Amino acid sequence: MSVRGLGKTYRIGSAGHRPTTAVEAIMARLRSPWAKSRFTEFDALDGVDLDVPWGEALGIVGRNGAGKSTLLKLLTRVTAPTRGRIELHGRMGSLLEVGTGFSGELTGRENIYLNGAILGMTRKEIRSSFDEIVDFSGVAKFLDTPVKRYSSGMYVRLAFSVAAHLRTEILAIDEVLAVGDAEFQRKSLAKMRDVAKDGRTVLYVSHLVQTVTALCTSAVYLDRGRLTYAGSVDGALDVYRRSFEQFAMEQQDPERRPGTGTLRASSLIPASDVFDPAESKRFVLGVGSNPDLVGSYFVSIHVNDASGAVVAQCDSRAVGGWYEASKEQEIQLTLRAPWLKPGRYTVDAFVCQTGVLDAWEGASAFEVLPATPYPEMTLDEATAQGVVLADYDYEGR
Repeated sequence: MSVRGLGKTYRIGSAGHRPTTAVEAIMARLRSPWAKSRFTEFDALDGVDLDVPWGEALGIVGRNGAGKSTLLKLLTRVTAPTRGRIELHGRMGSLLEVGTGFSGELTGRENIYLNGAILGMTRKEIRSSFDEIVDFSGVAKFLDTPVKRYSSGMYVRLAFSVAAHLRTEILAIDEVLAVGDAEFQRKSLAKMRDVAKDGRTVLYVSHLVQTVTALCTSAVYLDRGRLTYAGSVDGALDVYRRSFEQFAMEQQDPERRPGTGTLRASSLIPASDVFDPAESKRFVLGVGSNPDLVGSYFVSIHVNDASGAVVAQCDSRAVGGWYEASKEQEIQLTLRAPWLKPGRYTVDAFVCQTGVLDAWEGASAFEVLPATPYPEMTLDEATAQGVVLADYDYEGR
């Protein structure tokens, strides 16, 4: 697979009054027959050059809005590029988002054959893989049910199974596997590793560093639509982690942060720069005032690990926390669980009403000390797995 000068530009309509009825639209056209729609252009991707050899499992990483999903949509011909050239040597199977490639009115069985036919496979070829697809997906009991009645998990399991087992030369997977349960995610990663070992090419987009490390043999890093690194998995993930520090510095300026700006957070201060894994972690969020803002607001504080994965979402709505905008607020969060693994964590703060008023990513950071909360000393392998440390006991009977 080869990509040269690939770019995708979207036209975004400018803000302003838009007609809400047919009569209003006709009157506006009669009053200004030569008026043109106003819009701005946004480059979702620009100048991407990329070569992916046969049998490569390529991880595509980057912050939100970097262009990862756009790149996959261009490569899988879901949308057309604005400029550039794509050369695909072989058929492309893909799973980009829940719902892509399936007809809701057709049954699971019919959708398997439909997907195979779209890929140019004969009925005999599809039939040879049919039992494998059904067995892997675990939806045999619902095979003759229209897929519009499937849960999102069932939908993803069948869609992934179809994409992975039909004999395409290239397999593109976006982050939709997060919909499945842990056991299915484990099976899916093992299957993608087998696909790559068979000489097929895998393109994989994910925020989860663990899965990129486990699956991919190389990786690229996208930043605001541009490919800024291509090479080893470790190298790409290192660039990805360092991007959080730069982004946090940019977000210190409230004018550069997303949100309506009608109310902004002013500070987010942890009780300490370092915590033990099992101790309570306290933060004080300062929020300004706006007497013109009608109604109360809520806040949501997210704790992220070094890879950017959210390990704890603390939404004040869940515990009855609503605040008045007429006066400045100091809102204290106490996070008692889960136990966090040693390492560096960043904290995001969101101030919301019906929409997002302020989205402050990287508002603060803290370290968790390399200490063990457990009573016994063990080898590192005893706590190597998992995102957090569990509070547990064993009891024999």
